[in-house]
Amino acid sequence: MKITREKTKVTCPECQAGEHQMKKGFNRSGTQRYLCGKCGVTYTLASKRHVYSEETRSLAIKMYYSGVSGRGVGKVLGMSKANVYNWLKKTK
Repeated sequence: MKITREKTKVTCPECQAGEHQMKKGFNRSGTQRYLCGKCGVTYTLASKRHVYSEETRSLAIKMYYSGVSGRGVGKVLGMSKANVYNWLKKTK
């Protein structure tokens, strides 16, 4: 019995080419990256975006204004301190 695999057709989002699409490692979130052999664009098919809830954002801002450092807030909530500082800039 022979098992065949179905290949998913990968197309470039820039030039819409279906041929010459090569795998080019993984991005930080673990999603497969591809390189278009025709136009040279590197892309992912379905990128994962981590979105924090509004409750988490408000909790981080409250913690910061109550005296916890940005780094401390990031450690407690399991996120980057840059997220906390960016949210603080947007609230001002």
